[in-house]
Amino acid sequence: MIKERNITEITQFVLLGFSDFPQITALLFVIFLILYITALSWNLCLVVLIRMDPCLHTPMYFFLSNLSFIDLCYITSTVPKMLSNFFQEKQTISFVGCIVQYFTFSMMGLSESCLMTAMAYDRYAAICNPLLYSSIMSPTLCAWMVTGSYTAGLIGSLSQICALLQLHFCGPNIIKHFFCDMPQLLNLSCTDTFFAQVLLAILTMLFGLTNALAIMISYGYIILSIMKITSAKGRSKSFNTCASHLTAVSLFYTSGVFVYLSSSSGGSSSFDRFTSVFYTVVIPMLNPLVYSLRNKEIRDAVKRLQRKMGCC
Repeated sequence: MIKERNITEITQFVLLGFSDFPQITALLFVIFLILYITALSWNLCLVVLIRMDPCLHTPMYFFLSNLSFIDLCYITSTVPKMLSNFFQEKQTISFVGCIVQYFTFSMMGLSESCLMTAMAYDRYAAICNPLLYSSIMSPTLCAWMVTGSYTAGLIGSLSQICALLQLHFCGPNIIKHFFCDMPQLLNLSCTDTFFAQVLLAILTMLFGLTNALAIMISYGYIILSIMKITSAKGRSKSFNTCASHLTAVSLFYTSGVFVYLSSSSGGSSSFDRFTSVFYTVVIPMLNPLVYSLRNKEIRDAVKRLQRKMGCC
């Protein structure tokens, strides 16, 4: 039995992607290409801008530059392969390529969840303890928080990969999605997936619910502090400092909950695939825009950079 299973074990998967919409293949390719280029440009520009402008060398923008870097890796883990598959007759991905893709996608997603929590703590310290903010959010603490976010994402992703490597895939090998995601891979396994499913549920609790709860507690204290401010201008200014982060958190968690918890089909239907585009492509593109439009310091930094380039 074991020899037979080893002989028939598959070495590649077929990514259906959006192949069931052949009449709009060219249109989808152009749309996703524009979204991808836009996301790369905006995130890369934000990283470079924060790096070059000394006025943005603060904890908040240190976290923001790392968020942009994570979004760059996050969207690059799935979109290039999806774009290359649009005009290929056989939309395949090797088993190793599938594992690497999910490892990168999962690590960046889990790291972003932890980084969102670190950014919420930064806003809590800035609004609730403004006089002690510089001493609380020291460069050392910020570096440890970012390192911890990446490390947690790495451990969470590695644990999933180890669970996946224990499974056997002997057919079928068709993934009804545009990238390798854990629910679809578990459905294709011909061995017991109980441990992998339990692990996925535990990681969802740890990274999803725990981080969401920590963010909610932070914003609970922030709202209480803002309500104590007597002037309307002071309340408005305090709220604006965390409005962008709150918007990004809402988009990130709302899309994740909708896709992974509300979807009964595990992301295999056409509707779920298009919905997945929102958190894999659209959100990484929107994050730098959300932080830039409502942020006067970033707009001022852009103007300073333009003046420097004009002088050069």
